[in-house]
Amino acid sequence: MKKNLLFPLLASCILSTVTAQNIQYVKYDMANGLKVILHEDHSTPIVAVSVMYHVGSKNEKPQRTGFAHFFEHLLFEGSENIKRGEFDDYINKAGGMNNANTSFDRTYYFEVLPSNQLGLGLWLESERMLHAKVEQVGIETQRQVVKEERRQSYENRPYGMIIEETLKRLYRVHPYKSPPIGSMVDLNAAEEGDYKQFYKDYYRPDNAILSIAGDIDIEQTKKLIDAFFKDIPRGKGEIQRKFPQEPPITQTVRDTVFDNVQLPALIYAYHIPAQGTKDFYAVKMLSMLLSQGESSRMQKNIVDQQQKAVFAGAFPFELEDPGASICFAVANLGVDILDLEKSMDAVIQDVQTNLIPEDEFQKLQNQVENDFVTANNSVAGIAESLAQYEMYYGDANLINTELERYRKVTREDLRAAAVKYYHPNARILLHWLPQPAKP
Repeated sequence: MKKNLLFPLLASCILSTVTAQNIQYVKYDMANGLKVILHEDHSTPIVAVSVMYHVGSKNEKPQRTGFAHFFEHLLFEGSENIKRGEFDDYINKAGGMNNANTSFDRTYYFEVLPSNQLGLGLWLESERMLHAKVEQVGIETQRQVVKEERRQSYENRPYGMIIEETLKRLYRVHPYKSPPIGSMVDLNAAEEGDYKQFYKDYYRPDNAILSIAGDIDIEQTKKLIDAFFKDIPRGKGEIQRKFPQEPPITQTVRDTVFDNVQLPALIYAYHIPAQGTKDFYAVKMLSMLLSQGESSRMQKNIVDQQQKAVFAGAFPFELEDPGASICFAVANLGVDILDLEKSMDAVIQDVQTNLIPEDEFQKLQNQVENDFVTANNSVAGIAESLAQYEMYYGDANLINTELERYRKVTREDLRAAAVKYYHPNARILLHWLPQPAKP
């Protein structure tokens, strides 16, 4: 009996935690265009200092892909006042940690430090914004690093090229057709002048959000921010925000890719709405229903019961412009790829035809709420969420209210989203086959 009561009790605890979430913050714009968001939290003596730049792989020029990701590496090379290799040394000696990441839409840098080292984090990020070393020695060093990363994560990894091969078929006109890693040809061709221009175009205060969360005093932090960022000049020229929109797919695009793998794989790719739009929330929840957790539809039906795949899942790309949802399954030994295709179609058709049961829907809502809480259970997570909501939606307060958008999604909305966005004639369908199978 206790076992049966445990799940509802946990769900109730999660729900009450989420309902009570009220992350307070101060937001303002500096004269040079830098947006600042501050969250004060004295529960632990640490602080997260972050800067999010509104530049990702979609901002890159043709034949110069990979620049946004390249800068994620390059801007740890140092600055006019920080010697090469010393950026991490400052952080380590202060007892902190730092990292960065790049997406199709933005580039994000952050440090987590003892709160008495707030000034250090601000100085490092101001140096990155104004005085970064964009010079040949660092470019060549990081060029080799990024090329090796591409080899290990993409080219020499089983199924590693699936995203790249899928996106270039799903997108014909929008720059989302190129993954953030960039192509090897473009990495080899880029010159110092190209990188200097990219830095000048995008690493500027009016294209950035400084988000700080943790053990800070708001007024003292404002003074420190002024000292480090006030004199950084606003950038020149407009930054492109609108891009050619992808025409809808009206007929299934089938293709075959041969790779150095042992088991065949099946890939479906669909266009989905941009993040933040009404339908997006239903599509994201639909992906969770299909593939998140051991009891998800694809795992339970295709992997566990039918044993036709060793892995099956679906994941959406949450993007500023209309994005992508990819369904992916690796066939079990001896399973024909067309047989796996029938099973995958059957799972999708079921959610297009039938409303999911109430208990399964409640479990899905609990998963959404749990993920939401987990994303904001640290000062680093709060700093990133505040910046992201402000950048993409112009509303940092969605950190407190976006969950309501998920709660408004109904079972009928899930079925309608499956019908509209997972249409069998509006997808890319790839058979990923072992090299020996090639005619």
